[in-house]
Amino acid sequence: MATTRVKRAFKYRFYPTDAQAAELSRTFGCVRKVYNMALAARTEAWALCRDRVGYNATSAMLTGWKRTEELAYLNEVSSVPLQQTLRHLQGAFSNFWARRAKYPTFKSRKKSRRSAEYTTSGFRYRNGALTLAKMTEPLAVVWSRPLPEGARPSTVTVSQDSAGRWFVSVLCDDRPALAAPANAAVGIDVGITSLVTLSTGEKVTNPRHEGKDRERLARAQRDLSRKAQGDGANRAKARLKVGRAHARIADRRRDFLHKLTTRLVRENQTIVIEDLTVRNMLKNRKLARAISDSSWTEMRSMLEYKADWYGREVIAVDRWFPSSKLCSTCGTLQSRMPLNVREWTCACGTTHDRDVNAARNILAAGLAVAACGDGARPQRSTPGGQSSVKQEVVPPPRSRAAAQS
Repeated sequence: MATTRVKRAFKYRFYPTDAQAAELSRTFGCVRKVYNMALAARTEAWALCRDRVGYNATSAMLTGWKRTEELAYLNEVSSVPLQQTLRHLQGAFSNFWARRAKYPTFKSRKKSRRSAEYTTSGFRYRNGALTLAKMTEPLAVVWSRPLPEGARPSTVTVSQDSAGRWFVSVLCDDRPALAAPANAAVGIDVGITSLVTLSTGEKVTNPRHEGKDRERLARAQRDLSRKAQGDGANRAKARLKVGRAHARIADRRRDFLHKLTTRLVRENQTIVIEDLTVRNMLKNRKLARAISDSSWTEMRSMLEYKADWYGREVIAVDRWFPSSKLCSTCGTLQSRMPLNVREWTCACGTTHDRDVNAARNILAAGLAVAACGDGARPQRSTPGGQSSVKQEVVPPPRSRAAAQS
């Protein structure tokens, strides 16, 4: 089976010269300024006369702003990132009107992501050298992995994280090779002590990256809190230490999740997960920190797009499916199952590990959906022994495109 071409981003670290860093910093500031002014104009137009200002109108505004003496500095940077930020704002409003997102907010100089996006007219890529508009020298990119053979980048996004590191993300067409055929299917139950429990009985311990570096992060945050707001250089150094602590945690977590999800996708043709609402689960103050550190949403996203790349299938079962309370052997449904119960014995005599039993039930429910369609469920029986079949709707597998829409 031939694979389809997909848009794939390749992210690399680079080390700019002082002149390039200054140029990019000016570009980040101009991008933020144009975004905020366009957002203010669109908000004012709607508040005064209920007029929806679109991208074309804001693009015309940008031309007018460049001609004023006050905003003439916008001409000093490439116009491509400025146009792209207006397109991003248009996308944010489209998501808002479609009720997929909240109303767009203004970008902050200290808290917002520092980035600029260049399309094909704003950069040159030749013989492994990447040069951005308004620059004479190519970026010193560390090409840690090669781009696809014959790749022609369509967009290049330059960013700087809170730790002061510079990154470039190159988007181009790719045709990922299909993974070797695998007939195995696995159910996954996510947790806090064990990050994932597989239907095979395997448990992957949660590395708790944030917990291991919590003391380092707390010390850096205390140092930052002691610096006065007007203490520019010292406060900037303290803020950089906090950013580096956060970056260390995020990098280690992302690396672990990439290795785990890649292994699961390579070894299994079908992967069944729960459709959890992590946003609602974070309202539990006792577990919010541990749930955030587990990054279940990021792990699901990785599973979905890697499955799309390599010809695998990810099935999400309904979040209300009682996977923990259902006996995977006889189908008996327990009346209640408190969180402190990690092992339990069914009336049929089978002793279950709570997480392994849940993973097996998730797998059975997912395979039933794949075979029979929505609404199918493994047969259950009440503790009294009477069969009880309950129709529950299970959403179809989410695609990568649907997740980003």
